[in-house]
Amino acid sequence: MSLAENPGFAACPGCVALPAARGATSSDRAGETLHLSLPAIYCAGCIATVERGLLARDDVYAARVNLNRKQVEITHSPLTPPEALIELLTDLGIEARLLDRDALGDTRDVQGRALLLRIAIAGFAMMNVMLMSVAIWSGAGDATRTLFHWLSAAISLPAVLFAAQPFFRNAWTALRVGRLNMDVPISLALILASGMSLFETAAGGHEAYFDAALSLTFFLLCGRYLDHRCRSTARSAARELAALEVPRVIRETPQGRETVKLSEAQIGDHIVVLAGARAPVDGTVIDGQSTLDRAILTGESLPVAATSGSAVNAGELNLSGPLVLRATAVGADTSLRRMVTMIDAAESARNRYTALADRAAQVYAPVVHLLSFAAFAGWFFATGDARFSLNIAIATLIITCPCALGLAVPAVSTAAAGKLFRAGLLVKNGTALERIAETDVVVFDKTGTLTEGQLEVAALETLDDTAKSVALALAQNSTHPVAQALAIGLDKAAITPAPLTDIVEIAGKGLRANFGGQEVLLGSATFTQATPTEAPGAWLRIAQSAPVHLTLTASLRDGAVEVVETLRAKGTNIHLISGDTPAATQAVANALGITRFQGEQSPADKVAYLDALAAQGRKVLMVGDGLNDTGALASAYASVAPAAAADAARAASDVVLLGRSLSPLPDLIHTSRSAKRRILENFAIAAGYNAIVIPLAVAGFVTPLLAAIAMSSSSITVLLNAMRVTRGAKS
Repeated sequence: MSLAENPGFAACPGCVALPAARGATSSDRAGETLHLSLPAIYCAGCIATVERGLLARDDVYAARVNLNRKQVEITHSPLTPPEALIELLTDLGIEARLLDRDALGDTRDVQGRALLLRIAIAGFAMMNVMLMSVAIWSGAGDATRTLFHWLSAAISLPAVLFAAQPFFRNAWTALRVGRLNMDVPISLALILASGMSLFETAAGGHEAYFDAALSLTFFLLCGRYLDHRCRSTARSAARELAALEVPRVIRETPQGRETVKLSEAQIGDHIVVLAGARAPVDGTVIDGQSTLDRAILTGESLPVAATSGSAVNAGELNLSGPLVLRATAVGADTSLRRMVTMIDAAESARNRYTALADRAAQVYAPVVHLLSFAAFAGWFFATGDARFSLNIAIATLIITCPCALGLAVPAVSTAAAGKLFRAGLLVKNGTALERIAETDVVVFDKTGTLTEGQLEVAALETLDDTAKSVALALAQNSTHPVAQALAIGLDKAAITPAPLTDIVEIAGKGLRANFGGQEVLLGSATFTQATPTEAPGAWLRIAQSAPVHLTLTASLRDGAVEVVETLRAKGTNIHLISGDTPAATQAVANALGITRFQGEQSPADKVAYLDALAAQGRKVLMVGDGLNDTGALASAYASVAPAAAADAARAASDVVLLGRSLSPLPDLIHTSRSAKRRILENFAIAAGYNAIVIPLAVAGFVTPLLAAIAMSSSSITVLLNAMRVTRGAKS
């Protein structure tokens, strides 16, 4: 049992836990962190190339790619210049750029607009060339046919050259370092289709494939744009948080106010946050009164008051009046930026499903290219038609792209983490969802988890006004938690404290004072000569009258009843363990309908309790908040800590509840299980797709155009299936 620590904690309960989080990507060795943008990566093969290439250097301690955000986080030696790592990735055929972490809030969709422009040009050119193709197919004469072919070439070649630049650029980047990627066969198909058509036109031939080249470009671009949009729709929680960061701040100086870049803000600066603006830094209010909206950061919808001395975290929305903050954390040290880093680490983490997809993607290049070459050789030997054989080989290369397989895991992980963050759950560990999906027992701590940390006075109506007044006056003169709880509860009841004299506190026993010439006592049963009881509270004795028990009860945390009922209805076994007395533990267990409970559990007892469940083959989800829960949280199969938990408890947990309510817990279990199902379904989709289309392509039933449509459709299907994890009722 533990009272919640750090009551002023607001928006980032998980941040302080980042260095100690299980599965963190940072190395034990001291190093600097570098973030690079990788705009051209798109599959598991790219991830493997980047991470293996970077980790091959002795001065790179850790490297983790986030496919959804197209970034890599590198922990490297302080002596390693960023340019060396960028040059390394360039040599591997991966375009890399320095990422401006001070422009995290920039959400302009430059890539999407560029793709739309290329789609529009390819589509317009395709329709015009098809109109001329209709005339050719209708039996136009030799001169007319040749003229239309040249007109088609004049439209098609510049359009393909411009619209297909993303494919050509990525293919060339890979080929010049001796590497193959999915854009190599696509580019080869476009070049061959256009080249053969131009040769036929110059030779006065009957066949030209300008419309096919444009159609292939158009549909491939459409597939890539839909892929881009699906990723944006299921965008990561880290990206949502990043969008809260403002690029510029208003700073107060002796010379007046000035607007500066966020990167120029320093600790101790006086930062002005206008009404309707978001706080750009962590700080303490030194002037002004307002209310703050923390909904996006904590999942709670009710605004909170902000007055002088209140803590404000970056990203919180100022609703009413202007505030002046003294900056306590800026840049990478703000709670907002550390939450972004933590979610990035969780989304990029590797589980056993990711490893399976990585291994499958690694064998793609040699197997598929050998298969394509075999298809070309076989058909050429059988027919002697080089053009027909080449089309089959190209279709085989395009249709077997491993994009769907590479997206199977990261798309689901990103969608699930984003959904849970919006529900008020910060997933710190990338393997947490996989483990939570397998749990079958939930073990709760009591105080600070199922109950609020603050005790409340019960049954005040049984006390007369004099007893209430004397009790309040005595309780106000002690810092003991029980006395403080009594003081708060009696003060809320509008009780006036009695005039006391000669107040003395006796450590471990209670308080003694004089009230109108009579001795009054407040404290333990022994101190007041009362009959002991296990019920929490204190005894009050006035003069020689019988001692009166002031009962304290622990109020249930918001959502506790509903969470326990929901979990029980789904067949989850629920246990309660607490360091509190057996009577107090049983009272909470009875109130919630929990039949398995243990009181007076030391930290070692809690670990032993979980170990005993594990020995029975049970996989435990531990929910706790205190220092005495840290060992249990660390030893459990998976763990959750509330926002107000002790720092060590948050560090040991896999997931942090950002708000005060427990209600998101069933959604955590439901989403984790749903994510596991979606991942397995995505593997089945990718495997089934290849099992069907590869034989069709090798057999000559698929043209390069149909291959492009099928390949794009498989990736989009996997992404849409991944987005299903964000739907459905809470379990």
